[in-house]
Amino acid sequence: MQTGYKVCDLMTRKPIAVSPAMAVRECARLMRDSNVSSLVVKENDLLKGHITDDVLIREVLAEGLDVDSTTAADVMLTNVPVIEPKKDIYDALMLMHDYEIRQLPVIDRENGNKLVGLLTMKDILKIQPQLFELLVDKLVLREEEQKLTGGRYPLEGTCDNCGQFFPKLYDVEGDFLCTKCSGSRKRFVSSIGFY
Repeated sequence: MQTGYKVCDLMTRKPIAVSPAMAVRECARLMRDSNVSSLVVKENDLLKGHITDDVLIREVLAEGLDVDSTTAADVMLTNVPVIEPKKDIYDALMLMHDYEIRQLPVIDRENGNKLVGLLTMKDILKIQPQLFELLVDKLVLREEEQKLTGGRYPLEGTCDNCGQFFPKLYDVEGDFLCTKCSGSRKRFVSSIGFY
């Protein structure tokens, strides 16, 4: 499905970014003061990782890490799904859905893999609210898929097929697979890709 809108039409061109050396306390304050739920970690216009509010809760607070000595580099997600600016927003929405994320860094592969923006679920739904119905339909399908696999999945882990990290994996014939691999059982290959 093509919407006619490209990622570059909707993305935030200057996402709030931090350096890998920034202390986690400062990252949290920046998120609070900027009213955002994630930060991109970059160095010399290149994406190094991504920090979400969920990462701060699970990796820093729950583990009792020192928020002043722990840096963004210590806790950032490094295996980050990305998308290119010329892709249709439908592709971005499906990637967000498949990997259960709300933000998607935008990388310009033609220009040295530079970070050129950040696309959020809110950005997409502001312009194309009818895509919400499509997303809901996919969620219903996911619930049915979960019923077929007995509803068993660990909270997080690495997919046995593609090797990527996911917050939810499904038990399919003894293998723990991500949503995408549990449907196709093929290695993730796409021009969208991962950083």
